[in-house]
Amino acid sequence: MSLYSEFAGWYEQVFPFREEVYLFLCEHATHPGSAVLDAGCGPGHYCSRFHLDGFQATGIDLDPKMIAVAAATSPAVAYHAMDIAELASLKRSFRLIYSIGNVVAHLSPDRFSAFLGQVHAALEPGGCWIFQTVNWDYLLKLSEYRFPLKTVGDGSVFFNRRYLDISPEQVIFQVELLADNREIFSDQAILYPLTADDYLQCHETAGFALAGMYAGFDKTPFNSEQNSGLVMVFTKH
Repeated sequence: MSLYSEFAGWYEQVFPFREEVYLFLCEHATHPGSAVLDAGCGPGHYCSRFHLDGFQATGIDLDPKMIAVAAATSPAVAYHAMDIAELASLKRSFRLIYSIGNVVAHLSPDRFSAFLGQVHAALEPGGCWIFQTVNWDYLLKLSEYRFPLKTVGDGSVFFNRRYLDISPEQVIFQVELLADNREIFSDQAILYPLTADDYLQCHETAGFALAGMYAGFDKTPFNSEQNSGLVMVFTKH
């Protein structure tokens, strides 16, 4: 069972679809009819939108409960409950592959490097790979970090996230969902922080060309000294 299994029913309320994110992704998917892959699709918000706009959408996620929610919402999309690090088993090519929401940080450095090789092989010539993480350059200067508390629905439900024991080797990621002061869900996982330079080196080794590097999907320039996200865009040589 993955980190968010018990959280699947709440995911959409805590992390709703964002038009800004979709438009950014769509810009790199070229045109309707193109094949796109969401690696770590959760409940399938973005796959569903791509499908509605005429793209061939595929979504993969380790959590079968997330996939069940996604398939129920948009049954015409090809969803698969599987490890993103095994995307080669899909045996097809894509114009765009993307992974948002810090999903790739769940892969150890060795697994991430192997995953990049599969992404590169699965992309069409000139295809695009986009991923989003937190800015580990900033966070690695801290011993722990608490995200701002998220209020859900009518204000009686709260989603809390924190990073503990931050080190260059790994980070403990804790999450909890509370409703009326009652714990609905609580879990933790190990994340593997890589700096922006680490990511650049991994992608260069895998044969990618950098096409963009931002703090967010609004294309704000990335600054390693600021508390932000990291969005990287690469193309296949």
